[in-house]
Amino acid sequence: MSDLDQRVIVPADSQDALDFARGELRRPDPVVRRTWDRPAARIIAGLVLPAIIVIVWQVVTTNGAIPSYRLPTPASVFQAGVELAQSGQLWTHIAISVQRVLLGFAIGSVIGLAVAGVVGLSRLGDVLLSPTLAAVRAVPSLAWVPLLILWMQIGEESKVTLIVIGAFFPVYTTVASALRHVDPQLVEAGRSFSLRGWSLFRIVQLPAVVPSVISGLRLALAQAWLFLVAAELIASSMGLGFLLTDSQNSGRVDRILLSIVLLALLGTLTNGILVLVEKYLLRRWV
Repeated sequence: MSDLDQRVIVPADSQDALDFARGELRRPDPVVRRTWDRPAARIIAGLVLPAIIVIVWQVVTTNGAIPSYRLPTPASVFQAGVELAQSGQLWTHIAISVQRVLLGFAIGSVIGLAVAGVVGLSRLGDVLLSPTLAAVRAVPSLAWVPLLILWMQIGEESKVTLIVIGAFFPVYTTVASALRHVDPQLVEAGRSFSLRGWSLFRIVQLPAVVPSVISGLRLALAQAWLFLVAAELIASSMGLGFLLTDSQNSGRVDRILLSIVLLALLGTLTNGILVLVEKYLLRRWV
């Protein structure tokens, strides 16, 4: 029997499974990979699903499938935004919410990094702090609101403090866990070069946990927006959370949807800024 007769024709999907079993995974086409790595291609691809959602939204609202008082058309939501922008209220709401998020995120992240360093690098710190912080972390965000209002009154301090709490825990948990699991061989190699304390942390341990730091910061930013809405829904006279509550009380569904869209856009924008920071830090430290 010839070699040709001994060959077995394998379907493409089965061939992939055979390659995987042999440890011979085929790499993706470099041309395709370069295409999707381009920022423009990623942005266009990322806009496909939102565009489909808007089209479906427009169709179901214009043909009467959903009453307009339950789901206004996209044009109505846009017009509500134009009205608020012309009156100046929209920019005030956005500016105040962004200010609260950035301030709370910055303070919470710095405290989270400091505590993570203590817990992740010190066995004593881990034993003393981890149980208490785990218990505090389990407290729902809304449970803090009455206490903060009682202590700090209805002012900026209570809202920013709530956002600080929300931003603290993602950074703390992610970075502390990463520091505990830094490769011991890297640490020993650093010590063999007489690295101790801050120099060991800066040269060996910090570069090893940079990806985890960025992941913690991105999670913290998402939590900051979540806790912002929780704070502004209950005790606020300005901000996007207040706009949600005020629109609910007045029955303005278009403004409610506008607030949700704005929160999504602002969250995406701030996350994009962190992505740029991540690329810089990875080039700098990794």
